[in-house]
Amino acid sequence: SSADVPDDWDARLVVLAAQHAYAKDASNPAEEAANAILETRGNAPRLYRNTLVFLAADKVRCQDLDDALRRYLAWQSIMEEKDELNLDPHQTKQAEVQLQAADDTVAARLPEAYQWLLAPEQRTAASPIEWKTIRLTSTGGLVERAAKRLRNDELLVLQLGGAILRMHMDNVPLWRGNHVSVRQLIEDFASYPYLPRLAGAQVLTQAVEEGVAQLTWETDGFALADGFDENATRYLGLRGGGTAALLPESTALVVKPEIARAQLDEEAPPMPPAPDRPGPSADGDVLADPDASAPQPKKARRFHGTVTLDAARVARDAGTIAEEVIAHLAGLVGADVTVSLDIAANVPEGVPENVVRTVSENSRTLKFRSHGFEES
Repeated sequence: SSADVPDDWDARLVVLAAQHAYAKDASNPAEEAANAILETRGNAPRLYRNTLVFLAADKVRCQDLDDALRRYLAWQSIMEEKDELNLDPHQTKQAEVQLQAADDTVAARLPEAYQWLLAPEQRTAASPIEWKTIRLTSTGGLVERAAKRLRNDELLVLQLGGAILRMHMDNVPLWRGNHVSVRQLIEDFASYPYLPRLAGAQVLTQAVEEGVAQLTWETDGFALADGFDENATRYLGLRGGGTAALLPESTALVVKPEIARAQLDEEAPPMPPAPDRPGPSADGDVLADPDASAPQPKKARRFHGTVTLDAARVARDAGTIAEEVIAHLAGLVGADVTVSLDIAANVPEGVPENVVRTVSENSRTLKFRSHGFEES
């Protein structure tokens, strides 16, 4: 029943009972059962609807599965009552062989019968729920096949980029004023089917960490704060462009970058006063600068650097570079700092079509100056 399915942040595959089989007709028991579980948990409304995907048996294949199950139960009953039936050793051995064969048949027909994935989708907040039906055709266990197909069809997200999270926050929008809590974002993605379906809360926290650590956090990411002081109308522990470590239960706030920049500039320490220059004496003579005759050392006026980042820890390494190198240069008066990111990936086995599509679309969304794939 719907009460058996937990209502929390983690993505779940709900296997429907065989009597709720899928059929391509007006009265579809699978969709009816899935919709009931999606809308309620027991007698209460379900909160986190964007976490569930359903696996249903095919109505036609259910008959084959039912026959196999009945045969298995029959031979199991014979084995349990072998003494009452006075089976001799030869007959007992035959019954064991038949029971094992029936068990193997059931194991083979289960994946043949349970071949329909039902994923709820919603185009916009005002649109009705629609059911996307997908037939499983690959080999392997039921959960393994379902998870692989959901990932390939981008119906289950295991990793969300910080810039993509910022895009969803702006477009929906998900902001609550000038900020939104990390916990609220987790609940939003778990609740609304018009947002990507995340594998769990950790996918969202990692996206927030990446968005804060980006060198371009002011344009493509956001800032992070420990809290907000209502009386002083300022954010506590505000930072942007640095590393962060978050837990799903975190009370941290994701802050709009323009609001964060205004506070950071306001709270920046004042520039030290320029040293006094020699002026005229009391009788009008200009006092000599004792250092004027000394040769002035030449000052460095340009910096350039190239570094290779660990692809598995780009956010961490980029955040460190931003703090230890870029921040020092950008803080100089009149400094014009330009930061570019070059990405080169060599995949000997070839890039899957869904990855080509995803990377290309995200590159256009993030306004890459140039991007593309090559066949050789």
